[in-house]
Amino acid sequence: MTWLLYSTLFAALLLNSDAANANERKVHIVYMGDRPKGDFSAKATHHSMLTSVLGRSSSVQESLVYSYGNFNAFAAKLTEEEVEKFSEMDGVVRVIPNHILKLHTTRSWDFLGLSQSNVGAQLQGDVVIGLLDTGIWPEHESFNDQGLGAPPSKWKGTCQGANFTCNNKIIGGRYYNSENWYYEGDLKSPRDSEGHGTHTSSTAAGHRVAGASYYGLANGTARGGVPGGRIAMYKVCWSFGCGAADILAAFDDAIADGVDIISVSLGSEFPVPYDVDPIAIGAFHAMKYGILTSSSAGNSGPWPYSVSNYAPWTLTVAASTIDRKFVAKAVLGNGQAFTGLSINSFELYGKTYPLIWGGDAANYSAGASQDLSKYCITGSMNSYKVEGKIVFCEVLWDGTGVLLANGVGTIMADDEITDFAFNYPLPATQISTSDGEKILDYIKTTENPIATILLGETLTDYMAPYVVSFSSRGPNPVTPDILKPDLTAPGVDILAAWSPIAPPSIDWEDPRSVDYNIISGTSMSCPHASGAAAYVKAAHPDWSPAAVKSALMTTATVVDPNKHEDLEFAYGSGQINPAQAIKPGLVYDANETDYISFLCKQGYNTTTVRLITGDNSSVCSSTLNGRAWDLNYPSFSLAVEDGKQIDGVFTRTVKNVGSANSTYTVQMYSPPEFSISVEPEVLSFSTIGEKKSFTVKVSGGFISQQKITSGAIIWTDELEQYRVRSPVVVYNVLPGYTFFPPQTSKFQKKPTTFHGPTTPSMHHKNEILGRN
Repeated sequence: MTWLLYSTLFAALLLNSDAANANERKVHIVYMGDRPKGDFSAKATHHSMLTSVLGRSSSVQESLVYSYGNFNAFAAKLTEEEVEKFSEMDGVVRVIPNHILKLHTTRSWDFLGLSQSNVGAQLQGDVVIGLLDTGIWPEHESFNDQGLGAPPSKWKGTCQGANFTCNNKIIGGRYYNSENWYYEGDLKSPRDSEGHGTHTSSTAAGHRVAGASYYGLANGTARGGVPGGRIAMYKVCWSFGCGAADILAAFDDAIADGVDIISVSLGSEFPVPYDVDPIAIGAFHAMKYGILTSSSAGNSGPWPYSVSNYAPWTLTVAASTIDRKFVAKAVLGNGQAFTGLSINSFELYGKTYPLIWGGDAANYSAGASQDLSKYCITGSMNSYKVEGKIVFCEVLWDGTGVLLANGVGTIMADDEITDFAFNYPLPATQISTSDGEKILDYIKTTENPIATILLGETLTDYMAPYVVSFSSRGPNPVTPDILKPDLTAPGVDILAAWSPIAPPSIDWEDPRSVDYNIISGTSMSCPHASGAAAYVKAAHPDWSPAAVKSALMTTATVVDPNKHEDLEFAYGSGQINPAQAIKPGLVYDANETDYISFLCKQGYNTTTVRLITGDNSSVCSSTLNGRAWDLNYPSFSLAVEDGKQIDGVFTRTVKNVGSANSTYTVQMYSPPEFSISVEPEVLSFSTIGEKKSFTVKVSGGFISQQKITSGAIIWTDELEQYRVRSPVVVYNVLPGYTFFPPQTSKFQKKPTTFHGPTTPSMHHKNEILGRN
């Protein structure tokens, strides 16, 4: 555990030191450090430990709340005496009270260590973030322009639409619909009817608003990463999706308007070459004009090769957790209580209702059967049996099946999603399948089963940050020598502004209206990175897109590898650390010429390169293909064909942006599978802006079917003011891969069909997450 985590947990311990009754059971986390290597059953181990202290198996079942899989820890309801016994056990690091905090709504920025006054509003006011999204709700309090002067003189943008008005916060608004497709509810203006664009905009640059919450949950002050920054909305997404032509048009306008950062929380579902990818093409154009494009990694995780927006000139952002989570308890008539994931905004005031299993309420008249209604799929429920009842369902769904059948609430059992919560159109919670078995047993053995669902709670997640399951993973499906994603940022249970005409839950027909909403996705992590990039740009307006990106990557907070089997393929260089990124010491810079050289070596010719650059002067002078090891990238990726030897030589150049007359020494870390050598090991600079080059050699034995392994190189100056870290990853690819596939990818694709009882939730997961 890091010192920071220890101090956080210790603070929580102090805050709860005055616990009331010593015999009263309170939830505690029994933490035992890293997960043991090899074959390890967390649940069995934790059950055994609890049995040794509590005795009877039934007591253990009532006490155990969570058995954490990635870390050797569990949560249980314990008395003070039991806490003392666990504290004295060998191997137990600490027993932590489960303190429930009243966190800020923008806990994500606080969690990242970015205070509200790190960079003044005057500097931020010169930075414009352009968002390609579903629009924005301009009257929202998060876009109040109080304290902001006129837009910067460089701004050339405009506001479209008769029913859309800009101010000194939202300084631009355009909309695009090349197909001229409009569905019910779509607004022919930059105004947002979906909620998504309003949410991402306020996350990146929303004004400070006190008292923001989602029906009282996560109450506090809402703010974006750069509250003094300006926003320009380019509405390219509608209820049907986002057109490629519209995306390119928006990039074109954003460049001409004078934005500094472009935020794109959308992407393709399948790998496409750079010359047909509208985001890659648009971002290349933006890069030429000094604009960094921040893009979401996608919501197709945890499948490998699922990452989208993988062009090296873009910043690709995965999604990770912050130190809070939302839960709601289901309480049965026999007193049993089960804690599940849910952003439950509905208050039943403890009143109990009849409890029924969905399998006993099949809508036979509609052709449904017990095998379908047990999942509570929309249209499969018999309203005569469901009306006025809470329904137990054997899969995660959006609640509409029960709602439309006039049910009171739903308890859903599903292990497919265990690390983030949804908000529903009725009282609901999602419990584990093992707890679901207990509820089903209660229903079948009780003459008149009853239950209630309690109002949602906010708990502290001591295991954060970790990359959430839905976040798309590497390797890079088109260019294996470029590590993607680049980094990770908060994207789980994020509260931000919302369109008042957009449904607040995952039911698209939910009639309620809210000003703030809590949702998850790499769509939420992307604007965090966009706000961080704007924060860096405000401090260093003359830095190139590559320099801003490098600063964010090389100063990122290292993510615990023990929580992620797929290591950097999940989190890239680490979690963004905006406060540190404004002082990186050294940056890996790159420009248009570097990227054209990269494309030519990747098998593109003059014709296809020009499709990307849009410049007839772009020429591939050589037809020889080559690995991407000499692109000046802030991370290192070595893909090795099965049966081949680990052998790669990378060339890099760093520019001094720290102190003049400074000397940096390199440290190298690598696993037993390979070694890293750097030449030279010392870089001396006499001026700011001076550049120095070095070579990194990665070598090892012959490997086959080797999963990702990783090390790092770290440049540190003599005063230890700057620490410039780059990950080094090595992994296997299938035999015969050429590494130069601009037209097609030979990498595995994620399955398109899922089998078994969790099919509905797997199918529905991406749908209810929405766009990236």
